[in-house]
Amino acid sequence: MKNLHLKFLALALCLIGGSGVWYKTSVLGLPLTPDAETEVWTVEASLSFQADEGPTRARLFIPSSPPGFNVLSEDFVSGSFGLTRSADGTNRKAEWTSRRVSGTQTLYYRIQVANDPTGAATIPGPQPSFPEGPEYDEPYGSAAMTLLETVRQESADISSFTQRLLLRYIDESPDEGVQVLRSFAETDTEHTHNLINILAGARIPARSVQVLSLRDQMRRGSLRSYLEVHNGTEWVAFNPRTGSSGYDEETLVWHWGEDALLEIEGGNEAGVQFSTARTPRQTVAVAQQQALLGGSMLMDFSLLSLPVDTQNTYRILLLVPIGALVIVFMRNVIGVKTFGTFMPILIALAFRETQLLWGVFLFTVIVALGLLIRFYLENLKLLLVPRLAAVLTVVVLLLAIVSVLSHKLGLDRGLSVALFPMVILAMTIERMSLVWEEFGPREAIQQGVGSLAVAVLGFLVMFNDWLEHLVFLFPELLLIILAVVLLLGRYTGYRLTEIWRFRHLIREQDTR
Repeated sequence: MKNLHLKFLALALCLIGGSGVWYKTSVLGLPLTPDAETEVWTVEASLSFQADEGPTRARLFIPSSPPGFNVLSEDFVSGSFGLTRSADGTNRKAEWTSRRVSGTQTLYYRIQVANDPTGAATIPGPQPSFPEGPEYDEPYGSAAMTLLETVRQESADISSFTQRLLLRYIDESPDEGVQVLRSFAETDTEHTHNLINILAGARIPARSVQVLSLRDQMRRGSLRSYLEVHNGTEWVAFNPRTGSSGYDEETLVWHWGEDALLEIEGGNEAGVQFSTARTPRQTVAVAQQQALLGGSMLMDFSLLSLPVDTQNTYRILLLVPIGALVIVFMRNVIGVKTFGTFMPILIALAFRETQLLWGVFLFTVIVALGLLIRFYLENLKLLLVPRLAAVLTVVVLLLAIVSVLSHKLGLDRGLSVALFPMVILAMTIERMSLVWEEFGPREAIQQGVGSLAVAVLGFLVMFNDWLEHLVFLFPELLLIILAVVLLLGRYTGYRLTEIWRFRHLIREQDTR
């Protein structure tokens, strides 16, 4: 029963930890790799007009939850104008107003967006009603009905119907009927409106969408039309120039409908120019900014909300349980003997400052010299506490001597030996000398080498950039580590060293 309880507890911890990681990666967009970058687009709309002397009002459509993108920030440069924003459920507008202004006026709107790692967002819009069949004039009507009948035979549903219609409409060698239909439109917007009118003959709800093609360092760009049809469940986008479905990765939806992008009251000669720029940013920073804009409580209370120096401390502390897992595995499953349980972790932490090879060398030198002096102090018959104090003093002196010698030899890496935990070195020397006296030099050396080997393995596992990134951004992973430690805590089987030690007995039993 107790074993079953432990298994359920471990399973619950794994589910909680795994759910936290899934939420942060899938919903918040936090990356699983430390060097992940996201392309951030900065789009600027510059609107200019000549204002009459009197009240002036300028209305500009601005993006509202563009599919496939996350809005990171938006800014307005309004000058002496007042600014208000409004939304109707599908589109948003910015409105600048001024009681008295004259001459050339320039206003700016800037937005930063990043590709949505979770996929394209749902295209907004209410459930439309089926359009009434329009009364076409001739010869437009005959050409439209012929095209609709032909496409109907080649399609299976609304999406395939629309795509087949588009491919016939944009064909480089169209038939006479399509030529007649295309003759009624000239501009990009007129062609999209023409397609909506043709689709109405099949009673398919359709609407026009104004989009901006994102290109790096683009200046003086303009909006282009896209087509969306409702398939009975959702809106589906199509490129009316290629016939492909869906929005491209570098297509930013600006607004839905065919209304003018900019409306001016009290002015004339109005125009809007777009410029775009692409910059790579760390995905962590993008996800953090997006979560803060969305009011995510999880990010508000995450480690990323702490001061930077505190974050650096936790980047190390969160690795300690991983080192503990390494020790549990090495002791309980492999059977490696060490001095104490957590002393190898502290040695591994010291290796982070000295680097591995120098750390092993300096640790070996300090412990060996300290052990010789500890044997000398044993002849003085000192009590325990004074003896430990004497060993600690000797360790400090040895650290100072090694640092000075390293500096004179031009080995600056040796200066970091002072960062070794002095108390840990002193306790290691004391513990090794006691084992030496009670169980002999072989056991002492065996435990010393085991401690150093586990510390090296712990260093290699703990101080990995990818693992450090994972544990810091997803500290709930420690719940999974806790579950593994709990399960290993009930392991009562043979250790690998014991299997090797009694391998001859195992062979004899197999031969019987």
